[in-house]
Amino acid sequence: MTQISRRSLLALGGAGLGLAACGNGIGGAGAARIDARVDATHDYLLQKYPGTQDLMSKAVGVLYMPLMTEAGFGVGGGYGRGALRINNVTVDYYSAASASIGFQIGAQQYAHALFFMTQDALNGFRRADGWELGADARYALPDRGGAIGADTTTSLAPVIALVFGQAGLIAGATLAGTKYTRIIP
Repeated sequence: MTQISRRSLLALGGAGLGLAACGNGIGGAGAARIDARVDATHDYLLQKYPGTQDLMSKAVGVLYMPLMTEAGFGVGGGYGRGALRINNVTVDYYSAASASIGFQIGAQQYAHALFFMTQDALNGFRRADGWELGADARYALPDRGGAIGADTTTSLAPVIALVFGQAGLIAGATLAGTKYTRIIP
């Protein structure tokens, strides 16, 4: 059996991240491209998961991240860009970045949305220099029937995270350790 050197491991990880980023619109057409992807994500959520209409109507703001790309080979990372909308109008653009280390190999893409259910949660997000999803957030899980698993406890949470549209070779998608930063596209 052959051993992989640290240099080879880092080169493979870097190549994987580079390839993953190619399809993510990094350096793309800026705000217009992000807004078009956010519009498509918004429409997809309403069509595929009708229960999101209720979440959207109760939320004071929604951060849409239409395409997150993750790749890893021992060391992994992810990146995506999206927009914060208040009353369905874009007010800011954000990037999301994550890093991980451990037993992992592969790549995946997915989308997610953060529903800010209180004005305090939204204000804290917008004021922060860099914001990480914390313990005050709850996950709502879409089922195959198109329903959103947001129970009474979840709907009282300041932030509700919805991860959907996973495709790829890494099992599962998590937002733990993801840092959101305001950008100018």
